[in-house]
Amino acid sequence: MKILLPVDGSDCALRAVEHLIVHGNWFRDLPEIHLLHVHAPIPIGRIQAYVGNETLHAYYQEESQAQLSEAQKKLDAAGYIYTTHIHVGQPAEVVGKIASELACDLILMGTHGRSGIAGLVMGSVASRVLHLAACPVLLVK
Repeated sequence: MKILLPVDGSDCALRAVEHLIVHGNWFRDLPEIHLLHVHAPIPIGRIQAYVGNETLHAYYQEESQAQLSEAQKKLDAAGYIYTTHIHVGQPAEVVGKIASELACDLILMGTHGRSGIAGLVMGSVASRVLHLAACPVLLVK
């Protein structure tokens, strides 16, 4: 089973990682885990005149690694093997695209659990992933 595990460094995302670790016995075999961080793009505009592509790429890598580190520590401590992916783009769209490209069987992700007006006004990455994903999505609150 291939599982896409998007993380953004938040407590909600880490709860999804912990859920996988605690419920790992749900799977007959050890799942193939794909740990994903999607960095929202920085509006380029005038910044490109001052910062080169290599510097911007290094920034994305460094920031993404910082967001992934806690999830990696938890998976390492639990003995899970995983592949790390870092992408730049709109998070929900990238999650759906990567899940399809990797032929994932499941997307496991945290959600902030907003409801009512806050959920309607702000929307959510998790809600958008539910609409875009071609595979099942398990949300952990």
